[in-house]
Amino acid sequence: MEYTTLGRTGLVVSRLALGCMSFGAKQWRDWVLTEEDSQPFFRRSIEAGINFFDTSDMYSIGVSEEITGRALREYANMNEVVIATKVHFTMGQGPNMKGLGRKHIVQGCEASLQRLGVDTIDLYQIHRLDRSVPMEETLEALDHLVRSGKVRYLGASTMHGWEFAKALFTSNAHGWARFASMQNHYNLLYREEEREMMPLCISEGVGVIPWSPLARGLLAGRARVQAGGATARAASDATQVEHLYDHPTDDAVIDAVRAVAAARELPMAQVALAWLLQRPGVTAPIIGTTKLGQLEDALAAMDVVLSPSECATLEAHYAAHEVRGWM
Repeated sequence: MEYTTLGRTGLVVSRLALGCMSFGAKQWRDWVLTEEDSQPFFRRSIEAGINFFDTSDMYSIGVSEEITGRALREYANMNEVVIATKVHFTMGQGPNMKGLGRKHIVQGCEASLQRLGVDTIDLYQIHRLDRSVPMEETLEALDHLVRSGKVRYLGASTMHGWEFAKALFTSNAHGWARFASMQNHYNLLYREEEREMMPLCISEGVGVIPWSPLARGLLAGRARVQAGGATARAASDATQVEHLYDHPTDDAVIDAVRAVAAARELPMAQVALAWLLQRPGVTAPIIGTTKLGQLEDALAAMDVVLSPSECATLEAHYAAHEVRGWM
């Protein structure tokens, strides 16, 4: 396993993060794995050297955090793992059970700590930007969590580049703890982040931990829902998946991944992940898996080094997109 720091911090993380959205309660999504079925993924990840685990309070409405906390306490050295979770989306009835107001942020953090079974969250992220709340209120509440010892580092997720720049500037101006990471939508089928967000993160020393690195499996060779090749997750999330990846050039990009993979005699997933791992500014793609073979492909991708000509082939067909993934 390779390790690096999360942006310009002293926090050392593995170059892959295990996404824990796949582990939870089937009442939430029928494709998620139960606690018993999720255990091999945590064991194999720890065995392979992954120390970075990403979940959210809204995944299975808290059950993912509970499963993640118990698994890591059983299989890992808790002084070495980095636990990341998120706050924003609806967690119950009532107007204060969602969003990024001070009340929900503080209460959400305390609830996540209890579910995870830890005293401090290593990386606490806003799952999206809540534009109905003054940015200063959100940032000050997050700073309070750091100063109170409930959170070590702060992270953000998908938003406009100018909004993220404003957040960093505002934290600097007030002397508040600022965002150390950006979890954004970035893969070979969606590269709009390269326009502003990626250069901003590189300039400001912010670690980038992309979500959906395989474009919901399309970059691993999964057929589109309409073609009858849907996984259980793709079938249940069909509207969202097709909306994210319905650009006219997408199939040409997928074909390029297939061609490079065939020439190297590698699975498509390894090629697509290797490309992302080689991109400037990328710290650790977040890998979501429901099959152990998917996790093995992700681990193997770390040993794949693509040539400049191979990267050029993979990138050749991309064209500008509308903004996607801002649900």
